[in-house]
Order: sequence, then C-alpha cells, then structure tokens
Amino acid sequence: MITAGCDVGSLTAKAVILKDGEIIAHAIMRARTRPSESANEVMQQALDRAGLTMEDLAHVVGTGYGREQISFVDTVESEISCHARGAFHLMPSIGMVIDIGGQDAKATRLDENGKVARYIYNDKCASGTGRFLEVMAEALEVPLEEMGEIGAQSTEKLSMSNQCIIFAETEVVSLVNEGKEIPDIINALNHALAGRVASLARSIEVREDVIMTGGVAKNRGVFSALSDALGIPMKRLEKVDPQLMGALGAALYAEEAATQLERTG
Repeated sequence: MITAGCDVGSLTAKAVILKDGEIIAHAIMRARTRPSESANEVMQQALDRAGLTMEDLAHVVGTGYGREQISFVDTVESEISCHARGAFHLMPSIGMVIDIGGQDAKATRLDENGKVARYIYNDKCASGTGRFLEVMAEALEVPLEEMGEIGAQSTEKLSMSNQCIIFAETEVVSLVNEGKEIPDIINALNHALAGRVASLARSIEVREDVIMTGGVAKNRGVFSALSDALGIPMKRLEKVDPQLMGALGAALYAEEAATQLERTG
C-alpha cells in the first residue's frame, strides 16, 4: 500500500510518500505564493524520487496552512493532529510536541496513546515563530540556515529586553552598533524566542518526553535554548527530518484511511 501526505505551510511545503508504513520518498521546498502551486510542485518532486505517479497512491491527506488549497488530496487533517501522529509514530514515549512554524508556534500535550489531549498555539505575534529568526537573520546579514552554528560560538551572555519583533530588530541593530559580537546576539535571540515558546508550553503543563518539530527544530541553538527554558532536555528525532513531521503524520492518516477502505470495500 502506497500513501502520501502533503504539508503546505506559510514558508515551506513538504511531502512524504509511504509504502507499507515506511518512508520511500520525501521533498521539502520553499513555498510559492499560491499554496496550490506549492503542493503540486513538492508532491511531484516526491513522486519523481519514488518513481511513481499520482495514480499509484491509494490515499493522500493534506495538512498545514494551505491544506484547503490542495487539489489532489482525498481528505485533510489539522497540522496539530498530523505533527502529533508523526512524532508519536517515531517516538511512542513522547508526551508533548512543540512545533515552531514560520508564522506560529504550537504546543501539544499527548495522552499515553498518542492522542491530542490539549494544545495551545500563538498566531498573533511573530516573536515566537520562525519569522522572528528570519527577520533577525536579515537584520544581522547572516544566512538563516547558519544561525544555529553561529550562535553556538557565543562567549558572552546577552539578554533581549524586547519581545516584539519590530522593537527586537531595533535592539539588534543597537547591539551591533555597540560592538557586540554576532554569535552573542544570535544566542540572545534564541533564548528570547525559546522563553516565549516555553511559556506557551507551560500553560498546558509540560509532559515528558518533549520533542520539537518543524524547520526551527534544526536550529541547534534554539533547540538548546528551549531545553534550558523548559528545564528538561528535549528528545531529538534522529532518523527523520523534523520538518517532515506534519507530512509524515498526514501520510500515516492516509494509510489508516486506505486500510479502512480496503477492509470495507
């Protein structure tokens, strides 16, 4: 049985193809202006890598910010459910999933069966999201994907007094003008973001094990800062890119739906 999940977010689009529960292909790309275009392109990339066509897929589930715009899916699921499903599939010991996306941040507490027990999200302020890091990378003139490595070189602990993305950007410029080192500024930004997300997670009670999903999870500085802010070491997903978690969860939902149809049909 071959199924797929397509996760179209505000900044990236992801696709995962499963065969009998195992990932056989995936793709990640920068999102286009239109979610439908992002979905079509990222799914085609994954299909090409698997040597398949859409006709080979038994069921496809869409998720993410642009899920309602995906023309080829059979059903859709929320990104909260999909991240939880994907993460629990890979690590059944988890009790909480923290997903920092491009435009929002979510904390989801799971029960012992991996079902969503409680969740909370912030989509009103960019200071706890991937967009926060993106704006700060532009202000510092450093590549976004290198911020984790650069921040790890920090030798002086700085603090950010402003959480608002607009005022934080001004504060960053001021720190640069004061002669503060870029790694120290990035480290301070990581801890500022982590503090806001940790506060979000604590509001629904943190339950171990905690894992982090989404593209920001690949930033080791944010990962470390969030572990510090929560007061517990988070678990790392070693074998699957954390940015694929929503698409993986969607593909698992697709597999479940296809199996049910096979039994009843």
